[in-house]
Amino acid sequence: MGAFSSPFRATANVLGLAWWARVDTRNPDVTYWFGPFVRRSTLEKELRTFLADLRSEQPAVVEHQLLRTRRGEPFTIEHQG
Repeated sequence: MGAFSSPFRATANVLGLAWWARVDTRNPDVTYWFGPFVRRSTLEKELRTFLADLRSEQPAVVEHQLLRTRRGEPFTIEHQG
C-alpha cells in the first residue's frame, strides 16, 4: 500500500494538513520522510515501529520531528559530503 493510497490522506497532504515525521540519521547521513497521516496520534503510534527498524541498522544518531506539512517524493534523501 502506497503512502497516498487513501484519497483522504492524499487530499490532506495536498492541502498541507497531513502529519509527517522527518527522521534524520547520522552515519549514514540520511533524511527519511514518514507519512502522510491524517492524525498526529496515528503517526506517533506508527512511528515507533519505523524508528525501531531504523535503530536496528545501528546509525550513530536518530533524531525526528513531527510536522504538519505537504510532502512529495523523494521520501529518502542521502546526504553526500
